[in-house]
Amino acid sequence: MTDPDNPEKRPRKQRHLLLKIDSWIDSTIWNAGFRSAEIWEDITIFFRRFRVRGWKRIVFELAGEGLTWGSVGAVLMLALAQPAFEATKEDWRNRGDYAVTFLDRYGNVIGHRGVIHQNSVPIDELPDALIKSVLATEDRRFFDHFGIDVIGLFRAVVTNAQAGEVVQGGSTLTQQLAKNLFLSNERSIDRKITEAFLALWLEANLSKKEILSTYLDRAYMGGGTFGAAAAAQFYFGKSITDVNLAESAMLAGLFKAPAKYAPHVNLPAARGRANEVLTNLVQSGLMTEGQVIAARRNPATVVDRNQVESPDFFLDWAFDEVMRLSPRFHQHSLVVRTTIDMGLQSAAEDSVETSLREYGESYHAKQGAMVVIENGGAVRAMVGGGDYGESQFNRATKALRQPGSSFKVYTYSVAMESGMTPDTIVVDAPIYWGNWSPHNYANKYAGRVTIATAIAQSINTIPVRLAKEKLGIQPIRAMAKNLGVESPVRDDVTIPIGTSEVTVLDQATAYAVFPAGGYQSRRHGITQVLDYGGDVLYDFDRDEPPAKRVLSEKADTYMNQMLSRVPYVGTARKAALDNGILTAGKTGTTQAYRDAWFIGYTGNYTAAVWFGNDDYTSTNKMTGGSLPAMTFKRAMDYAHQGITLRQIPGTQPLPPDKNAKTVAAAKLEEGSPPPLVRPRMLSVESTRILKDLGQALKTAPPLAAQKVASAD
Repeated sequence: MTDPDNPEKRPRKQRHLLLKIDSWIDSTIWNAGFRSAEIWEDITIFFRRFRVRGWKRIVFELAGEGLTWGSVGAVLMLALAQPAFEATKEDWRNRGDYAVTFLDRYGNVIGHRGVIHQNSVPIDELPDALIKSVLATEDRRFFDHFGIDVIGLFRAVVTNAQAGEVVQGGSTLTQQLAKNLFLSNERSIDRKITEAFLALWLEANLSKKEILSTYLDRAYMGGGTFGAAAAAQFYFGKSITDVNLAESAMLAGLFKAPAKYAPHVNLPAARGRANEVLTNLVQSGLMTEGQVIAARRNPATVVDRNQVESPDFFLDWAFDEVMRLSPRFHQHSLVVRTTIDMGLQSAAEDSVETSLREYGESYHAKQGAMVVIENGGAVRAMVGGGDYGESQFNRATKALRQPGSSFKVYTYSVAMESGMTPDTIVVDAPIYWGNWSPHNYANKYAGRVTIATAIAQSINTIPVRLAKEKLGIQPIRAMAKNLGVESPVRDDVTIPIGTSEVTVLDQATAYAVFPAGGYQSRRHGITQVLDYGGDVLYDFDRDEPPAKRVLSEKADTYMNQMLSRVPYVGTARKAALDNGILTAGKTGTTQAYRDAWFIGYTGNYTAAVWFGNDDYTSTNKMTGGSLPAMTFKRAMDYAHQGITLRQIPGTQPLPPDKNAKTVAAAKLEEGSPPPLVRPRMLSVESTRILKDLGQALKTAPPLAAQKVASAD
């Protein structure tokens, strides 16, 4: 036997073999190193022929650095261009082929979308005065740049620096078209970079005439109109081909701020803006002062119209819904019956606008959004921002914002499904999850508390402790998706306290599950799509699957019982409705007070309210229990006037004495606007009788044909 620990006792042949292997490895490595050194020396000697000295070396060094950083920049630009490439994959041309007339829930026309509102006019047939007015005001170097006007941008930077404020924009007409076609009005560096790439793409794929024509067809012109042709018909009652210089100048002035300069809203402002356009024509050399003097002396007059209230944010979303449904039918001229209630829409708009006007400055909040869903899924109102004319970015459907504590309902829903109850005791104390530790408001801890107390007082450590020790993150993400959140939910330990971004529409959809008894809310904005012959191409009740249960009856009851305490003993006391109407919901406030939420519901409606700033700057310590809760109350008090009230499943009606005390404690500050009053045309009983009568007529069999006796 050989001793493996003693090499001297190994067989001679084995020792020789190991020595050969060791020698081969050593020689191979040495030869490889020696050969590499020779190759490197040969390369060095070869490149010495190109070595330069003196001033030429500086040139070559700069060129080398330029190539290096140019390569890095090219890779970076390619990465930044990816969102633009994705945007152009959509069928953006055919979106404009649709002409859609929208009706409210009662059948009244509320607006249009699509390019064919008025027949689009070829660019060569448009008045020369209109083309020159647009170019002189929006982009004087339109035919000279490649989508990005470097000279114009530099001039705008210098002008703004001299003025100390933004007085001149540097965006080209092509960039504006890119924004209108593919992007939103959100102010961010990413959006501007994507806009620049899309402008280059448009210049490469469309002619200058096509770009100008598309811009004139797609731009929002105020009064619910899109495109110059529709605007000419709306404001002047004539075809776009017949407008004169004064009218052309007024139309060209609308592109900057259609809500501010719409002539049917503020004719003096519109005429002042038109005069600026005439000055631009002279300064750009496209016309002389003599040519424009007549238009200055005789400004355009407009058709006498009442201000048209159009739910534009809702219509934009509804048009997207039509595009989603469009593969089901081939017709492009459509009539769409929507779910919107113009009374509730007006109340929601008034509530958001009043809140911003009265308290926006003190809270340092410039934007708000609201969605109202009737229990059953019909979207009755949608406010996407403070002013559609200033910004068409829909903050209700497109703005992803952190929901704060309003996201906790998904964690507690999972807890209720797992067998816990509102009376389950959990410890409120500091907790660490890896390197992260959440803190309560004011850094105070209550010790042993019930889950009902935790949700009413919006304690942060409780949902985190539940997620870490009992529930896990994945069930919470799945619950959010099941309840109706369509935005991507992050896979992060911080999501139990609301760090995963959602939209206002997401939150309204998900919370609407609770008053629906645990069934899907099936949010929708369209009830029927018809062609102009009256044929029904799509019907929501007929073509969509029935609602599925996504929360057990017991869990739903527990959630309703807990959430109905928040407006009375919790963080949302300013949201409690009047007249004994039980209110439930949850507040949400994000880090540094960037976002403030209240999502609430009754047995009839669910509403989500958000306030904040587009640039993510902090508000002045605004919480979800302040302005959002007040806005919710103002709109929902209106919504519940003159209707049959429904009870929230699993809850008891509010005692009259408790309701009176709560309402008194929740009154708005002194000087607040008077409550909205809903006009009442029919009583609840009369409405019910008419509905029953209408349903009976629909289901009644046709009358049998009667034979008429012959006179013979």
